[in-house]
Amino acid sequence: MNYPDSHLSDQQLLLDVEGELSAHEGKMARAHLSACWTCRARRQEFEGAITDFVRLHQSEFAPDLPSPSGPRALLRARMAQLSEASPRGLARFWLSRSLAVAMAACAVLALGVATSGLIVKRTGRPRLQAALYYMPDSRLTPGATVLLHRSAVCSQSAEGNRSVPVSLQRQVFQEYGIPSADPQAYEVDYLVTPALGGADDIHNLWPHSQSTTWNAHVKDALEDRLREMVCEGSLDLGEAQQEIATNWISAYKKYFQVDQPLPEHRRPRADSAR
Repeated sequence: MNYPDSHLSDQQLLLDVEGELSAHEGKMARAHLSACWTCRARRQEFEGAITDFVRLHQSEFAPDLPSPSGPRALLRARMAQLSEASPRGLARFWLSRSLAVAMAACAVLALGVATSGLIVKRTGRPRLQAALYYMPDSRLTPGATVLLHRSAVCSQSAEGNRSVPVSLQRQVFQEYGIPSADPQAYEVDYLVTPALGGADDIHNLWPHSQSTTWNAHVKDALEDRLREMVCEGSLDLGEAQQEIATNWISAYKKYFQVDQPLPEHRRPRADSAR
């Protein structure tokens, strides 16, 4: 497998999410993911789908679903069939907005129960599950900056990000396919913070999940570090903007020299206005 020169298959991405790749394959996959937007975005879809399925499994609306392990195996087998028949068909299968329903259907098939009878009977319609976003979709949120020089950025106050109007927050949720999401579950976050010259533009905003390890508080710490480096002259402003827009998690790991967020960065700061 030559990951650096080609995209990871959907089956490889799922195995990576499940932690079932060998140590060597996992290392190659992580190296590829660090440089490939497309595969990172698709992997995030897998993680969100599995999270939705587990939540559905644990909810009062689906008390009879079996352990997730069985349906996940069934799902992987179905993915292999789809991959052999049509790789692009498999991609469309995964990228649809009915991911959680599809995974729940696998579980229901394991029981021999009709999906519509299990979910629609109790709710009237399938319930929208929350999606986990710790990285933005680059097609919706490529990032946007205003034309500010280092001197202009550093002469501004270092206060936290400005509040996003409710109407604009709703537009962001709509674009990400979660119009009925609980606003408290997300921070509508700036990809490039205004403190680094980021623009007040919907292309610079995304719903950052509060419940992920790589939450908005962790990103705040990175923003503060990058701004400090820019203003002391050790980092170019354009480079800081590019790094945070391309892969803010990789930038965090680089500038804090860690593989996981520092514990003090996962929580909101007492003096933070964000």
